[in-house]
Amino acid sequence: MKLNTIIMISTVVINTVLGSFAIAQEDTIKVGVLHSLSGTMAISETTLKDTVLMMIEKQNKKGGILGKKLEAVVVDPASNWPLFAEKTRELLAKDKVDVIFGCWTSVSRKSALPVLEELNGLLFYPVQYEGEESSKNVFYTGAAPNQQAIPAVDYLMNDIGATRWVLAGTDYVYPRTTNKILEAYLKAKGVKDEDIMISYTPFGHSDWQGIVSDIKTFGSTGKKTAVVSTVNGDANIPFYKELGNQGISAEDIPVIAFSVGEEELSGFDTAPLVGHLAAWNYFQSVESEENDAFIAEWKKYIGDDKRVTNDPMEATYIGFEMWVKAVEKAGTTEVDAVEQAMIGVAVPNLTGGTAVMNANHHLSKPVLIGEIQDNGQFEVVWETPDTVIGDAWSNFLPSSKNLISDWTAPVSCGNFDVKTAKCSGQNF
Repeated sequence: MKLNTIIMISTVVINTVLGSFAIAQEDTIKVGVLHSLSGTMAISETTLKDTVLMMIEKQNKKGGILGKKLEAVVVDPASNWPLFAEKTRELLAKDKVDVIFGCWTSVSRKSALPVLEELNGLLFYPVQYEGEESSKNVFYTGAAPNQQAIPAVDYLMNDIGATRWVLAGTDYVYPRTTNKILEAYLKAKGVKDEDIMISYTPFGHSDWQGIVSDIKTFGSTGKKTAVVSTVNGDANIPFYKELGNQGISAEDIPVIAFSVGEEELSGFDTAPLVGHLAAWNYFQSVESEENDAFIAEWKKYIGDDKRVTNDPMEATYIGFEMWVKAVEKAGTTEVDAVEQAMIGVAVPNLTGGTAVMNANHHLSKPVLIGEIQDNGQFEVVWETPDTVIGDAWSNFLPSSKNLISDWTAPVSCGNFDVKTAKCSGQNF
C-alpha cells in the first residue's frame, strides 16, 4: 500500500474517532455547578457541590434524562463575588450547560443574575435569602423571609418572651435586607427603637470580643433579649466561641441563626452552644423514610459516616428532582420550556411532606426551629402545622408590599403591582 494511501486512511479513521467523540460529548446534558470550593464560603458550599454530583450520579444510574447521561461541569468562584458573573458566563457561553445549580450568598446570586438573564440561563438557588427579587431565570428553593426570619422572630417573641432584639449580620445584601424587613416587622409589633440593636461585620470576621461584649451589655437591662443572627460563612466559628468565652448561655440571651446548620456546627465544640437555636426548613434529625434514605445515600456517596446533612442540601435535592421532572415533562432542556414546566411540579421533601414549585418560582416549605444539642445536631422544638408558600416580596416594606410575582400568563411578571396593575420589570 502506498504511503499517501495509508496517510489518507489514517486521517479518515482519526477524523471518524474524533467526530464520534465530539458527538458523544454533545450527547450529554451538561449540569453547571457554581459553588465556592475555596475562600470564606467553602465551609458551606463545598458540600452542595458534592450533593449535586451525588444527584447526577444517581440520575445517570437510572439512565439519565431523555435518553442522555448527565455531565457535571464544576467551577470554583472562590468566594469572589464578581467572579460568579464570570464563571456563569463561562458555564453558559463556553461550556453550554443546560442548567446551573449554585451560589450561596445573595451577593453571589446577584452577581450571576444579569448574565443568566442576558444569556437565558437557568439557576437553582438553594439557600435562604432576603426576598425582594423574582427572576424568570431563577428558581429559589431556599427559604424566603416569611419561611424563616419572620417565624423565627414570632417564636422568640411568643414562646421565649423576647422584648429586646439584637440583629447581627455579615455586611452584605442578605443580612441588611433581611434585617430591614425584621426591623419593620418588630416595630409593627410595638418594639421601640431603643430595644433594637443592629450590628454588621465583614466576611471572615474573627475578632468578636467587642461585639459580644456589647451584646452582653445590651442584654443586661432586665428585659428578655434575643440575638437574630444572619452571620454567614466561617465567621460563625469565632462568633459562637466568643459567646461561650463570655459566658452567654441560651438561657440568658438565646441566639437564633439562619445560616448555621449541621455542617457549620461540625467545625467546632458545640458544648457551650447547647440551647441556642436555628431556623430552617429541614434538619438531619427529622424522622422520615425519605430523610433516612437520603442520609444513608449521602454517607455512602461521600464515604464518611461522620458527615452530616443540612437544609441547603435538601433544597438542592428538591431543586434537582424538580428539574428532572420538568425536563421530562417538557421533553427538552430548553430553558423557556423547562421554566414553564417547573411551575406546579411537586416532589417529596425530606421531612415527610411535599414540596411544590409555585408560580412565583418559590417553594412551599415547612418551617422548623431547632435547638442545638451537644452532638452537633438539632432537636426540633417548633414547626409550622403545614407548608408555607415562599413570598418573593415582603409585606412589611413600603416599596414591595403591593408587589407579587407570577410567572404564568397573563401576568408573567416578577414584580406586578396589584394597585397599579402594572409590571415594573423582570426583577429588582
